[in-house]
Amino acid sequence: MPHRDFLSNIQARTNTVLDKVLPAVDLAPQRLHQAMRYSALNPGKRIRPALVYATGEMLAAEPENLDIAAVSVELIHAYSLIHDDLPCMDDDDLRRGIPTCHIKFDEATAVLAGDALQTLAFELLSQPTGLGYAKQALKFNLSDHQKLLMLHELTKASGSLGMGGGQAIDLEMTDVKSDLATLESMHQMKTGALINASVKMGFIASDCQDQVILTHLDTYSNCLGLAFQIRDDILDIESDTETLGKPQGSDLEKNKLTFPSLLGMDGAKQRAAELVERALEALDRIPLNSEKLSNFANFILTRNS
Repeated sequence: MPHRDFLSNIQARTNTVLDKVLPAVDLAPQRLHQAMRYSALNPGKRIRPALVYATGEMLAAEPENLDIAAVSVELIHAYSLIHDDLPCMDDDDLRRGIPTCHIKFDEATAVLAGDALQTLAFELLSQPTGLGYAKQALKFNLSDHQKLLMLHELTKASGSLGMGGGQAIDLEMTDVKSDLATLESMHQMKTGALINASVKMGFIASDCQDQVILTHLDTYSNCLGLAFQIRDDILDIESDTETLGKPQGSDLEKNKLTFPSLLGMDGAKQRAAELVERALEALDRIPLNSEKLSNFANFILTRNS
C-alpha cells in the first residue's frame, strides 16, 4: 500500500476513535469540551498514531489493541500544541490552518483544554479492560502489564526529561548561540521523545518480546524524530503559511536556534538525510516486513507541511 494511502486510512481511523473517546460537546462543561474537540479533531497528519499502527502491524498486533495507544499519543500531542501556542510560550495565532485554541476560545479555556486532553490520554491507557466511552465500547484486550508499560513510556516522553523539558530548553535557547549536540539533545526531548514512545507503544501492543528488535526500533525512532524536526526547521524557511498551516518564518522571527541557523540549509538537509539513512539501516536489521516504517523515513525528507 502506498504511504499516502496508509496515512489517509490511519487519519480516518484515528479521527473515528478520537470522536468516540472525547467528551461530547453537549456535556458540561460545554465550552471546555468544545475546545478539547476543536483542538484534537482539527486536520492533523496523525504521524504519531500512524507510527503506532505501522509498528504494531509489523509485529502482528491486533489493530483494535493499537487504537487506544494511538489516540493516547495523539491526545498528548494535541495538548502540547495548545500549550506551545499560548502567549506565554510561542504566542502563535494559527495552527493547522485554523485559529489556535486560545484565539478560538480564550487563554484560560486553552490551558484547561490542554490539561484535560493530557489526563484523558492517561485515563484511556489505564482503563480496565472492556470499559467503553461515548456509549460504544472500544476493544482493548491487553494485559495490565502491557498497559502499565505503555503508560510508563507515554508519561516519560511527556515529562521534564521528554517533551516538557525540551520545550523548557527551547524557550531558554531563544537569542542564544549553541552547538549541534545541545540542539539535537533538546529536540530528542521536545520532538523525538513522543515519536520514540509511539514506536515503542506499537511494540508493547504486540506479543513480541524480542529485545534486539526493540533496540533497532529505538534507534530507528530516535533518528526519525531528529530528522522530522530538521525538516520542520527547513520548512519554516522554504515553505509558506498556507502550506504549513502555521506562520511561516516564525522561528527566524523569534530568533530561535534551528538546524539551518546552525548548519546552513545544505548542512541541515545533509544531516536529515544521514539520520534517515541510519533509521533505514536499523530497520534492515529487523527480519520482518518493515515497509511501512521505511516509507515513513523516506516521507520525512519529502514532506511539505
